[in-house]
Amino acid sequence: MRIIGHRGASGYRPEHTAQAYRLAFSLGADAVEPDLVASRDGVLVIRHENELSGTTDVAQHPEFETRRTTKTIDGARVSGWFTEDFTWDELCTLRARERRPEIRPENAVFDDRFPLLCLPQLFTLVDELNAEHGGHDGIVAELKHPAYFESIGLPLAELYARDVANAGWSARGDQLATETVDVDVLREVRERGVPGPLVLLFEEDESGDGAGPDAAARPTELNALRGQVDAISVHKSVLLASGDGTTVSDRSGGTAGTACAAPLVVEARDAGLQVYCWTLRPENRYLSERYRRGTDPARFGAWREEWRQIAGLGVDAVFADHPDLARSVLR
Repeated sequence: MRIIGHRGASGYRPEHTAQAYRLAFSLGADAVEPDLVASRDGVLVIRHENELSGTTDVAQHPEFETRRTTKTIDGARVSGWFTEDFTWDELCTLRARERRPEIRPENAVFDDRFPLLCLPQLFTLVDELNAEHGGHDGIVAELKHPAYFESIGLPLAELYARDVANAGWSARGDQLATETVDVDVLREVRERGVPGPLVLLFEEDESGDGAGPDAAARPTELNALRGQVDAISVHKSVLLASGDGTTVSDRSGGTAGTACAAPLVVEARDAGLQVYCWTLRPENRYLSERYRRGTDPARFGAWREEWRQIAGLGVDAVFADHPDLARSVLR
């Protein structure tokens, strides 16, 4: 099972910083996950959302006060400061902050220390780490809000393909995977020469940040995806709620290492797809109700038990905020 450092080692450092990515690999991650949005001048910025106030100190910059605005992003009204209203040079003046300081106060001690990161910088960082230890570390890149960025003249697939080619990663499909919510965008990514697996993401309502999927999060018609994508990515609750499993076979005809695969995993295998699961987090706030212990949302619950159950469902890869904890249970 592949362990992907979710936004880096975001359980220990502010997400999407170079420090979070370096730590993720040192803690045993096989790959890291950058979320990609765009700056005004077409730089792919590594942030979970294009709105900046939740994870940076932008509100403390008086020179940017007038850029606060309200936009409709994929049907939702959002107020704040947005990457597409800044040049990359301007974004470089900002510093990262912990997204959930009430859950991870120990991460907040790193607030305002680390600059933002762009995709070319992450390619360089991974190349340096691989050269240092002779490894084969990888990247699972997610393109965020592709329809919105296309509508404002910042096509993420085109910008992404440019950066992959410029970084010399065009022949490194064993180290690169691409994830997004739109099959057509994934198809364009492949047509533009980007190598590696294409992963279709089934999203949830991010207002819960992992509390549970909405009704649209359950994948359907998986056979229709055959030949278009290589994997699906689903929230862990979709798998945990899917009922008793059956033995599942991998593409080579052998078993996938479990006698109790989730029905969704069985359906995916039958359609020739792998299954990625997100997101493993040990705090009560993010655990399924049966695995919570006590009422403190920041307290670690029975995370080992939940993660072992997920491992037994036959998934191929997991996203984890704490790669070392995931490794201790899943390896």
